[in-house]
Amino acid sequence: MQAGFIGAWGEWYYTQNFGNAGNVTAADWANRKAVVDKLLSVLPSTRMVQLRTPKFKRTLYSTTPVTPGQAHGGSAVARIGHHNDCFLAGPDDYGTYEDAAVEYPYLSSDTAHVAMGGETCNPNPPRSDCPTAQDELARFHWSYLNADYHTGVLESWSTGGCRAAVSRSLGYRLSLVSGTYPGTATRGGRLPVRITVRNDGYAAPVNPRGLELVLRDTATSAVTRIPLSADPRKWQAGGTTTVAQTVTLPTSLPAGSYALLLGLPDPLQPSRAEYAIRLANDGTWEATTGLNRLLHTVTVR
Repeated sequence: MQAGFIGAWGEWYYTQNFGNAGNVTAADWANRKAVVDKLLSVLPSTRMVQLRTPKFKRTLYSTTPVTPGQAHGGSAVARIGHHNDCFLAGPDDYGTYEDAAVEYPYLSSDTAHVAMGGETCNPNPPRSDCPTAQDELARFHWSYLNADYHTGVLESWSTGGCRAAVSRSLGYRLSLVSGTYPGTATRGGRLPVRITVRNDGYAAPVNPRGLELVLRDTATSAVTRIPLSADPRKWQAGGTTTVAQTVTLPTSLPAGSYALLLGLPDPLQPSRAEYAIRLANDGTWEATTGLNRLLHTVTVR
C-alpha cells in the first residue's frame, strides 16, 4: 500500500499539512512517521507500505538497508518499500533523489527485500531510453510499472526494442533449472527431492507464498500435498536456489504411480489457480490446477 494521504497526488510534497514543498520541521517528521506507523499497524503484518522517496524511509526509520536477516521479519524497516512516480524524468527523477551517490546504493540493497515500483512521468532521452531504464529497473528490483503513463516514455521503449523484455522481467520470473527425484518410494517412507530454481526477474516475490510438493495419482487423479520448507521470497533476482528436502510420505497413501508437481499457491487464496505462481518453463504449467509439472513419475509401494 502506498502511504499517500499527505500532499497533492499523495506524494508527500505539496501539502498544507506536515511540511510543504520540502520545508519539513522535526514536528512534521514526527507526524509523518505517525501516519506510516498507523498504516503498518492496520495492515496485516505480512503486507508492506511504500514511501515516495528514499529520504522518507531513511529519515523516519533507518539509513541502513534491510539486511537478509531482517527481511520479512515483521519490523517496520522490513515492511517499508519504495515507489518512484517520476522514473527517469530528470537527473534526480523530479526530486526523488536528494543524493544519488548515497541513495542509489541504499535503494539497490533495500529493494532486494522490500516492494519497489512506480511510473514514468516525462520523456527525458537519453536517460529515459532503454539502456538506463533496464539498468535501473533491475538495479532497484522493480515489481510493477504503470502501463498507462507516461505513454511517450513507454512508446520509446517499444521503439528502442526493450518493452517486451521489461514486461517479462518486472517482478519475479522463476524457472525450473533441474530436479532430482527417486523412481520409487514406500508408503510412510522418505522421499528425497532436490529442485533448483532460477529467478530471471528484477525482484523476488514480495508477499508470502506457499511451496508444496504435490503427488497426483496417475490412475485416480487424487492429489497429496506435502509442504516444503523453503521461502520463495528469498529467491533473489538473478540468483539460483536449490530446495533440497526429504519429505515423509503418508502411511495412508495408496500404492501406485504418482506424477510429481510443484505448487506455489497464494496462502490466502490456495484454491485459486490464477493466483498461483506459474514457472516460466514451457510445457509445465497447468492453468486449471495452478500446478507446475515436474515431468517425473514415482512409484509408491
